[in-house]
Amino acid sequence: MNTYTFDEIKVGMSEAFDVTITEQMLESFKNITGDINPLHNDEDFARSKGHSGKVAYGMLTASFLSTMAGVYLPGERSLIQQVNIKFAKPVYIGDKLTITGEVVEINETVQRFELKVTIVNQENKKVLRGQMTIGVI
Repeated sequence: MNTYTFDEIKVGMSEAFDVTITEQMLESFKNITGDINPLHNDEDFARSKGHSGKVAYGMLTASFLSTMAGVYLPGERSLIQQVNIKFAKPVYIGDKLTITGEVVEINETVQRFELKVTIVNQENKKVLRGQMTIGVI
């Protein structure tokens, strides 16, 4: 876990990490949220809708933004204040995702910064893009 202080955060800083989506992740997400939509839980249903298999929950994919802020940038001093995201492409079991955050703006008055976030799959196709406002406590 990183421990960046506000004074250490600079425009252009970036961090990245990888995660591979597993069947267990989908099952855990379903158990936590109660979302039983067949697109995420029924292989045949998902294929009948034109997908190559079960589609990972969008909010599961987006949840890795919490990891970005809380572990990587800034790490333990993170307080997420706002998240704006767009889901660009579906994510499937077995996809290897790279989650990247880059500091694009700093507000010294309130000790927060703007983090541009992107998630790409193993084919380098963007599956999520967005921006986070993160306070540093």
